[in-house]
Amino acid sequence: MKNFRNIIALTVALAGSPSFAQDATNKPDDSQMMAAMMQLAQPGDNHKILATGVGSWTYKVKWWMSPDAPPMESTGTTSCKAVMGGRYFISEHTGKMSMPGADGKPAEMEFKGMGTEGYDNAKKKFVASWIDNMGTGIMLMEGTYDPATKCLTYIGDETPMPGMTMKVRQAVKIIDNDHRVIEFFEDRGGASQTKTMEITYTRS
Repeated sequence: MKNFRNIIALTVALAGSPSFAQDATNKPDDSQMMAAMMQLAQPGDNHKILATGVGSWTYKVKWWMSPDAPPMESTGTTSCKAVMGGRYFISEHTGKMSMPGADGKPAEMEFKGMGTEGYDNAKKKFVASWIDNMGTGIMLMEGTYDPATKCLTYIGDETPMPGMTMKVRQAVKIIDNDHRVIEFFEDRGGASQTKTMEITYTRS
């Protein structure tokens, strides 16, 4: 269905393009468009980068409620699997977090999160989504990979409160096959982004 929708969109785009209007003989036929879409649908080297995260992991997380306050810490586990022929990767995260309760005192809460990652061959961008049991929104991000530093950087937006939207950055540093670090930064209006979380992963 997705490929079918993309073929329709591609046909419309080509029909409206100046080159098509000037020379209708350049119009690709259905078989050419289908071949192009099938090529775009194939996982490639960028998907292999994401595949290095498949497996079971333990993690230690630090997060800062305020930049000048000591970080809060917790641990958890992550399981990541490839789906749809290695086109996408789904990770499930489980742990405990100490959060202020209704009385203002720290209370330990169960944390569950789920991430989806892929590489969009048409956009030439890494794409990701995130949901967890600490909210009701879906965070969407797009990113690029730097092979020199082995760092995957995602950029997106989050809406923590009604009427409030802030830019976020997630840096995934692949240390080696069994270790990686993820850092989160938020744009809080200062000269630079504020680091709000650091997660260290070790393969189980």
